[in-house]
Amino acid sequence: MKHWLAILLFAGSAVFAAGSGGTNAPPQRDKPYLILISIDGFRWDYLDLYNTPTLDKIAASGVRAERMIPVFPTLTFPNHYSIATGLYPANHGLIGNLFPGKDRDKFYSLRDRESVQDGSWYGGEPVWVAAERSGMVSAAYFFVGTEAPVNGIPMTYWHAFDDAVRGIDRVDKVIEWFSMPDDSRPHMITLYFEDVDGASHQYGPGSPQSIEAIKRVDDYLARLLAGIENLPAAEDLYLVIVSDHGQMIRNTEAEPFIFGDVANLKDLTVINHGAAAFIYFPEPDRERAVSIRDAINAAWNHGSAMLREDLPESWMALDDAGIAEVIVQADPGYLAFSTSRAANGTSLGDHGWAREVEEMHGIFVAAGPRLPMGERIPAIEAVDVYPLMMEILGLPITTPIDGNPDKLTRLLAR
Repeated sequence: MKHWLAILLFAGSAVFAAGSGGTNAPPQRDKPYLILISIDGFRWDYLDLYNTPTLDKIAASGVRAERMIPVFPTLTFPNHYSIATGLYPANHGLIGNLFPGKDRDKFYSLRDRESVQDGSWYGGEPVWVAAERSGMVSAAYFFVGTEAPVNGIPMTYWHAFDDAVRGIDRVDKVIEWFSMPDDSRPHMITLYFEDVDGASHQYGPGSPQSIEAIKRVDDYLARLLAGIENLPAAEDLYLVIVSDHGQMIRNTEAEPFIFGDVANLKDLTVINHGAAAFIYFPEPDRERAVSIRDAINAAWNHGSAMLREDLPESWMALDDAGIAEVIVQADPGYLAFSTSRAANGTSLGDHGWAREVEEMHGIFVAAGPRLPMGERIPAIEAVDVYPLMMEILGLPITTPIDGNPDKLTRLLAR
């Protein structure tokens, strides 16, 4: 039977011309290869709405989930790291794009290189750390957590995030890694594209600019497939393609709700995301938290303020995880901010609404030698991807996870 990669490139496909120490341990050299690809902000229904020939071919040669349900909050950093670890944010520690530590003396921020590269913020065991710890070389052209030595173990090859690096240059580097000799060739590679998310924020999902970004990323994938199809390791390669969340156009007819006008937020830390906001207290003060919650809810008809204990059980907001004392969650399409100044510059498209909102749902597509061809499966959760990746790489899961170990691994031929 022809290899799955050859099949998807055949017949008119558009092609575009500390842990491992940098060496694969002998027992790992015959293991399969995995490229984990994230298309930030790629909503679950874009595959059906827009022209994506390369993604369609990959899905036809493998498995596609109806959708992938993100974790709470539906933001970039928590979801990427949940995909990488199989844990909910409350258990892996990356509870937002920006948040204070539990002791409130320092902040994690996606824009702060020092915190992004500080391994103490990251819990769990991401798939690349499991690989490196087992003597398997890993490499990343961007992915949340790959810049830090998690559990003291760095990746063999990684890049500090820089959105000025063109997508084709990222792809070409992955092809270069995949072309290395088998003793040093990475078995676990990550690749990240932010094009769709950026265009959807600025111009709105469904805009000509966002559709062009979708086409551009599909072309990146075509370039990747063309570059690796004839390499010796292609027979043993798996692709896992995900997105961290979807996107939704905001309600432009409704002004953002300014909850600082109705609640006393003095001396509190508020992280504004628009679709959601998180209010942190320097010290626990339940009476004040209740007062703030009730004041917001009395004045607002398009969302709700909740104490951490009020959150739906499916959001997995554990009390000891450092999650905010009060969470302000807008209804789909609506926005809320602590101040009018914080509301300035709101984007046309956004995410951060509740994980149950279908526009927040992302994609899952995977293909490889042991996966069935053309399989469509029901919705999965972001935390369900990790067990599949570990099984593909032949690595044991040695730490607790939240994902369902059988949800995707059952698809692999034994």
